[in-house]
Amino acid sequence: MNPYILTILLFAMGLGTTITFASSHWLLAWMGLEINTLAILPLMCQSHHPRAVEATTKYFLTQATAAAMLLFASITNAWISGQWNLELMNDSLPTTLIIMALALKIGLAPLHAWMPEVLQGLDLTTGLILSTWQKLAPFCLLLQINPSNTNLLLVLGLTSTLVGGWGGLNQNQLRKILAYSSIAHLGWMILVLQFFPPLTLMTLLLYFVMTFSLFISFKMNNATNINSLATSWSKTPVVSSMLPLILLSLGGLPPLSGFMPKWLILQELTKQDLAPLAVLAALSALLSLYFYLRISYAMTLTMTPNILLNALPWRLPSHQHTLPLALTTSMTICLLPLTPAAIALLTF
Repeated sequence: MNPYILTILLFAMGLGTTITFASSHWLLAWMGLEINTLAILPLMCQSHHPRAVEATTKYFLTQATAAAMLLFASITNAWISGQWNLELMNDSLPTTLIIMALALKIGLAPLHAWMPEVLQGLDLTTGLILSTWQKLAPFCLLLQINPSNTNLLLVLGLTSTLVGGWGGLNQNQLRKILAYSSIAHLGWMILVLQFFPPLTLMTLLLYFVMTFSLFISFKMNNATNINSLATSWSKTPVVSSMLPLILLSLGGLPPLSGFMPKWLILQELTKQDLAPLAVLAALSALLSLYFYLRISYAMTLTMTPNILLNALPWRLPSHQHTLPLALTTSMTICLLPLTPAAIALLTF
């Protein structure tokens, strides 16, 4: 892609997210979401592959439906209450419609069916943008509205954690596994959204760091399915040795960083007298942990049957920049000792 066009598209994505962040008017928030959606579409179909074009079409139709529902709900709220303010959502009908529209935008279950199919048709770099940056603007709106129907968010969150765990069990494609991982993590964030919004924000940022490390590691190995991970030791041995730790951190296994948000969310749910919900969420995390362990096994304990007669790739000079990966991997693995500081910042 032309560098100038790429710069304009990335600037438009940042502008759309910034408009949504800074808006207190539903029309401006909707406009920011639309700018964000239209900016990523050329990036998604830049390879001109039929699979990429199909994924782009699915993404556009889904986001257009969610945006139309959001606009309809905001107009309904303005008709009922006479104002367009984000924080003044007093009627249950437009509030429910807006929550469902934003759930469709970010891919919460049961409105998740587009997410694995779209991510499967994209390259890893665009998939990283779709899994991280595109979640910011809808989450900003979810954090600002005050839902009157609190049970809806709990149902969406629990369903997402269960679907994200079950859906990834029988997958061989890494991008689909990452999509179901995203759905499960979004469910954890939604569970605690109405009780402790700063904890949701911290979980989202830590998820971004862990997902960035995972996507970049797969991109360095040029891996798109589990079978291709068997050759990763001959390509990038250092990255391959760190990747199981990243995967286990995503699964929430102590003493890695990913355990911290799950621990704090379970603690907060228990404080709200939602112990059965916390138990179900913790059990659903075991499902996700299973397919993370499956990927780790395929990478570390299996070897390719081919005999490599030429020079191993890791012995050749590499031109890949590994500093961002090293920084994010360190944060993915080593942040658990900072849990008391994180709690102090969240309660400040």
